[in-house]
Amino acid sequence: MRFTRTRHRLLLLVVVALTAFAACGSSGGGSTAGQASGRPVSGGSLTFATDTEPINFDIHVSPQDVTALIQRNVFDSLVYQDSKGAFHPWLAESWETAPDLRSYTFHLRTGVRFSDGTAFDAEAVKLNFEHVVAKTTKSQFAASLLGPYTGTEVIDPTTVKVSFSQPFAPFLQAASTAYLGFYSPKALAENAGKLSAGGPVDVGTGPFLFSSYTKGQSVVLTRNPAYAWAPKGAGHSGPAYLDRLTIRFLRENSVRVGALNSGQIDVAGSLPPANVKAVEANRSLQVLRRDASGGNYNIYPNTTRGPLTDERVRKALQQGINIDQNVRTVYFGQYKRAWSPVGALTPSYNPALVGTWPYDAAKANRLLDEAGWTGRDAGGYRTKDGKRLSLRWPIVPSLVREQRDILGQAIQEDLHKIGVEIVRPSLDAGTYIDAIYSGDYDLLDLSWARFEPDVLRLAFHSKSTAANGGQNASYFNDPDVDRWTVTGEGTFDTSVRNDVYAKTQQRVIERAAVIPVYTPSYIVGAASYVRDLTFDTNAWPRFYDVWRDKK
Repeated sequence: MRFTRTRHRLLLLVVVALTAFAACGSSGGGSTAGQASGRPVSGGSLTFATDTEPINFDIHVSPQDVTALIQRNVFDSLVYQDSKGAFHPWLAESWETAPDLRSYTFHLRTGVRFSDGTAFDAEAVKLNFEHVVAKTTKSQFAASLLGPYTGTEVIDPTTVKVSFSQPFAPFLQAASTAYLGFYSPKALAENAGKLSAGGPVDVGTGPFLFSSYTKGQSVVLTRNPAYAWAPKGAGHSGPAYLDRLTIRFLRENSVRVGALNSGQIDVAGSLPPANVKAVEANRSLQVLRRDASGGNYNIYPNTTRGPLTDERVRKALQQGINIDQNVRTVYFGQYKRAWSPVGALTPSYNPALVGTWPYDAAKANRLLDEAGWTGRDAGGYRTKDGKRLSLRWPIVPSLVREQRDILGQAIQEDLHKIGVEIVRPSLDAGTYIDAIYSGDYDLLDLSWARFEPDVLRLAFHSKSTAANGGQNASYFNDPDVDRWTVTGEGTFDTSVRNDVYAKTQQRVIERAAVIPVYTPSYIVGAASYVRDLTFDTNAWPRFYDVWRDKK
């Protein structure tokens, strides 16, 4: 989930965060299907089922992961980011970054055309970025990727300069995402108001054409026969191998897994952890995965409210939850317990945190005693000055995913053992947003993915609150963290970034501004004949190189 600048935008993001995988993942980076098979062949169709349906198909508006997963096949980006984080040419053949990181000049590839025949050029880049930031677009995520954007200048038809009001190192990573992909200028001029509905009006330069959308059922993509500008790092060049890619929306886990086992679909996304071993045991199927980068599934204590203003209480929560056991039990060993607020695949991840705050109920009890919560009431909960140690952790039941409600129950039980009551009021999405804006919560749980450590600034900089378009759900305020994350945002120097982001991760753990729980993993079950299925840096499946060894 990502907070945004307005209440309307935040409302949709909450729905997105609770229904879609906010950034996916792999037990090993770059897992693929069928690498040892024969030579790829063109032709045939493939059906992929996902557990989430887009609310909005406009890549410049929607923050949903499933929107990017689908539209990545239709829309290309200026640059391509490989599984190790390196950037390569795509629609831009090359680029220069200003020494002060306030502007980027791109030299565009020639001969690229949108599927409606319109040429891709510098003016198309300008029109798309201006569309992203326009107030009428009501962008819910893409605008934040442009950060302190001040404008795009067309130097000549194949050269464009993008400028910012301050140093902005995260832009190249942002420019590699589907959210900053490019619509045909003709589509923007004639159908801007229809892009959210999907279908043939969504015209890009990508390897597939958006042929049709049937609400509640499926999206159909067909091969773009003219495609000839795959990025460096792709498995091949030229058109996609598949003639047709159908994406079905099967929310129920049992239905999706059943469809895979019966052969009704070729690939099942978001494979439930409970079903992984059974799929692995089936010789006609295979399991692929990638762990998420960016924000783990974390619990954020509101550091400005009630008992949680005391760091000792926050630390007691951090050490009083048996995270190892809970994650292993609920997710059958398929997800990894988290030690940092960001996943291990995130650039500048700090591995030194592993093992530094293990489950220790005795220590948690001592911390609560020190904080003055020494009494006990009839329910076994701690009290202080006659008041129970009770914390509010709201939930939207209809939108829970990844069995986080069951995980929450285990956490409640752990904290009850040390005398802390966790109350989980069931809210609708609108009331939930009101609670976030008013700070009417003690704990909040979020996860969202991005292959860029700037997520730490968005999550912990003191000015990055919901009202300001940020994700600082802890309302954490630490001058060092502010300084470190701003330094990281303003440099490409890996050694500097590693230093400031490592210190940021350590500080927020030491001050218990976050309780990391697990690293989500995007797990896919696929038929054995599905070949060369890979994941991008956000852990979303990529279908451009996919082929099948039977028609």
